Amino acid sequence: MSNVEGQEDSRVVSAGSLAHRVPDLGALELLLAVARLGSLGGAAREVGISQPAASSRIRSMERQLGVALVDRSPRGSRLTDAGALVTDWARRIVEAAEAFDAGAQALRDRRDSRLRVAASMTIAEYLLPGWLLALRAQRPDTAVSLLAGNSAAVAERLLSDEADLGFVEGVSVPPGLDSAVIAHDRLIVVTAPDHPWARRRSPLAAEELAVTPLILREKGSGTRQVLDAALGGLARPLIELSSTTAVKAAAVSGAGPAVLSELAVGEELAMRRLVRVPVEDVALARDLRAVWPTGHRPTGPARDLLSLTRG
Repeated sequence: MSNVEGQEDSRVVSAGSLAHRVPDLGALELLLAVARLGSLGGAAREVGISQPAASSRIRSMERQLGVALVDRSPRGSRLTDAGALVTDWARRIVEAAEAFDAGAQALRDRRDSRLRVAASMTIAEYLLPGWLLALRAQRPDTAVSLLAGNSAAVAERLLSDEADLGFVEGVSVPPGLDSAVIAHDRLIVVTAPDHPWARRRSPLAAEELAVTPLILREKGSGTRQVLDAALGGLARPLIELSSTTAVKAAAVSGAGPAVLSELAVGEELAMRRLVRVPVEDVALARDLRAVWPTGHRPTGPARDLLSLTRG
């Protein structure tokens, strides 16, 4: 055994022995109550136990320390000289424990007062606002920061501890993350009403979609991952843009056909600013996922937000 290992074992044994020699906090708080009230019965009521239980706890503490702490008489309970000294030490321990608890609570409050969310663009723009509104009703004091980017950027944020919870929409879960499916989505082909595809009667085949230059999201985005997988990596970009809104605006302007989430184009389709183009034999369905670092299940506000996405 190395010297370092021996020292560590010694510290473990010492800590274990200390736990056996030092009374627990409940017993010390009881002793302080006896000193303050001069009555074992009153002390028992204050700490919320029966008088027999209080007497038993004091006797157990006296056996543990090897000294008498309290003189009991019909007129009440009085500390012995040793009991008075032990009470002074107990007060410091209890005060230190209270300070420790207050500090730990402050850390919990700080953790629970903020939530850092990283989300891919479609989810950030079309789903997350409603979830965050519901979260605010539950946790009005929680400050939320949103980091929007593509699915690859979301994974980077989580793995570098820059976000507490993420949302992605790609083909698979990024390495190093655990996930839960929270919704389902489908990509659709859309174009401006004056584009020739807007008037076609037969669905687009995968081959035709693959050879046609399209307005696309950038590589690394969930939307692009799904399309590339569906077309065997053959999608041809006419323009590559880094946001769903930009892709949609370019399609509305007549620049060319685009591939977008159904979630993103409902209003444009209803107002005939975009037209949906039917497609056959192309797998454009996808799962939307909440993600977090492997082995670190969301807690606090992140856990609450995750539960809201499944509501």
